[in-house]
Amino acid sequence: DELRRHRRRLELAREDMRVGKISGAVGTHAHVPPDVEEEACTELGLVAAPASTQIIQRDRHAFFLSVLAGIGSTIDKFAVEIRHLARTEVREAEEPFKKGNQGSSAMPHKRNPILCERIAGLARVLRANAHAAFENVALWHERDISHSSVERVILPDSLILVDYLIDRLAFVLDGLRVFPDRMRANLEGSGGLVYSQRVLLALTEALGSREAAYQVVQSNAMQVWEEGGSLEQRLAADASVQQHLSANQLAELFDPQYYLRNLEGVYQRSLARAWEEG
Repeated sequence: DELRRHRRRLELAREDMRVGKISGAVGTHAHVPPDVEEEACTELGLVAAPASTQIIQRDRHAFFLSVLAGIGSTIDKFAVEIRHLARTEVREAEEPFKKGNQGSSAMPHKRNPILCERIAGLARVLRANAHAAFENVALWHERDISHSSVERVILPDSLILVDYLIDRLAFVLDGLRVFPDRMRANLEGSGGLVYSQRVLLALTEALGSREAAYQVVQSNAMQVWEEGGSLEQRLAADASVQQHLSANQLAELFDPQYYLRNLEGVYQRSLARAWEEG
């Protein structure tokens, strides 16, 4: 969904920049009349800028580069998530890693997410380039050329970077490895604390008081934090809970499938919108 929004923004930015000018040194058409400018721009597939000075206003280019930075930032989000999931103590997913690859030059056992780290680093360059583009908007009397030297670097570099980041992300996602068993182990490693909200809602309904229910659930949850064990078992042994929720009712509250029951609809809605937009 986020990438589709970037696509729409990119189309807007492309149209916004599809302008030209032949209006003279200060934009007054002193030597070239507007109709000649329009004819020349049309021939080049451009639209004559409604108003210009010595240059075309750079807000157009700043918007374009901000869109590129936004695309890079979204790609960065994918990369950062994979990097966290690849941490040794998490290890729920990892980028492609084949025989001969090196995760660390010093520690042979490492499987560092090098590609995702590279993506995250280069996305910062895109954001920095967008900042430079906004610095180009305010020019001396709207006619100095201090923007020119900057754009000769940031425009081609940003376009090349976005292309490269898209290519690298596609490679990572195509070969991404996921480990469901580790996901379940990590989920269960919390001792059931992740289900505290659902227990709170059920107990609130049973007690008729959210404050009272919160105190009961939090008290048991803090014991699990400090001493370990299972939140479900602690709640089952709590007399104030036993009066309102049976063991079977508690077990249902700790079912992970409950949280996934609407995912299919979310996927279908997202895919339907993608198909609509092509």
